[in-house]
Amino acid sequence: MPESWKQRLDAIISEKRDEVRDLRRHLHAHPEPSGVELATSMHLYQLLGQLGVEVQMGPEGCGAIADGGSEKDSVLGRIAVRGDIDALRIQDEKTTPYRSTHPGIMHACGHDAHTSIAFGVVQALVLLTESGSLPWPINWRVIFQPSEETATGAAQMIETDVLVGVEKIFALHVDPTRRTGEIALRSGPMTASCDAVHLTITGRGGHAARPHESRDPIAAAAQLINSLYQFVPRATDTQDAVVLTFGSIQGGTNPNVIPDQVELRGTMRTLDSGVRSRTIDQIHQVIRGVEGITSTKIELTLDASIASVVNDAAATSLIWQAGEEVVGAKNVQLITRPSMGSEDFACYLEHVPGAMFRLGCAADLAAITPLHTPKFDIDETALEIGVRVLVRAVVAACEPQIK
Repeated sequence: MPESWKQRLDAIISEKRDEVRDLRRHLHAHPEPSGVELATSMHLYQLLGQLGVEVQMGPEGCGAIADGGSEKDSVLGRIAVRGDIDALRIQDEKTTPYRSTHPGIMHACGHDAHTSIAFGVVQALVLLTESGSLPWPINWRVIFQPSEETATGAAQMIETDVLVGVEKIFALHVDPTRRTGEIALRSGPMTASCDAVHLTITGRGGHAARPHESRDPIAAAAQLINSLYQFVPRATDTQDAVVLTFGSIQGGTNPNVIPDQVELRGTMRTLDSGVRSRTIDQIHQVIRGVEGITSTKIELTLDASIASVVNDAAATSLIWQAGEEVVGAKNVQLITRPSMGSEDFACYLEHVPGAMFRLGCAADLAAITPLHTPKFDIDETALEIGVRVLVRAVVAACEPQIK
């Protein structure tokens, strides 16, 4: 019986698993934060060039785009896969041989895994094409995107026409709350929209011993945070999700000096555009109240707003079917409620249909290392699963009767 393309695919991925794993470890040991992924991008550019694919660098040398397919001049639209390449400003506290060598920077969100899986997709598609194993012509594009963590990279890549000719796009995110060998997804909203919230509180500085002579922006900041945390949820329907969190407070340099200004930075996350608008109105109302009782001036700026990831039904179905083939039907799980996390993959989905899925990466659920923590790590056997699912989805998306 002749070997099927899926058997050939799985054989290729098995043969290349060590290369994918080694790339992940290299990236983990040499992380770069958002906007300065220059060495990462050049490393990927060189590896992709060795595969013989058409490759170009992303904007300002960050990111890379690889193109390939069965027919160079085909009228087929491209099926895209996106992997993100940036790391976080977190100190790696692991003791593994591949722990970060860059102080204060680590891949704590799994982008090294996403990038390695995306590279594995390129490898597999190239070798399937060279061996003549593909069941029908395909055209594909794999996007290695910078600056996901700052929610700016997807928009930058889109501005360089990375979606021109693309008909569908797929992505994944590792999930340490799920066992390796499980994947999860849903059609429709999958993540929250996210607005970066920047509040500038301007008062009048003074001596710490005489606060009555100042307009204390630190006191105003404390009142503002407490009021927002209390009254924004109270003004929102209990069946609607809103999360407002501040992760940075900057103000003052001396313990005995009241500063002139304090800055607060955080995020606001919602699942509905109407809820988002009403929440912004409520924030402004709270601001006016705090200004009135503290005699300070408070300025609100919303930056780097991104929409919800909304998975297309047909694209979700392709991932679901591919997942069942790879891990079995019982290990493909429905996500019942959207996450309040955010993902700038949403930017692509505002232009073309696509889907993102969660890839289980925990060898032991009793020893989970959560995302965005100093000891985050993955079970590397999940890498191969991610490649198998994505390549199947790409090929299936090009099947003539589907198009």
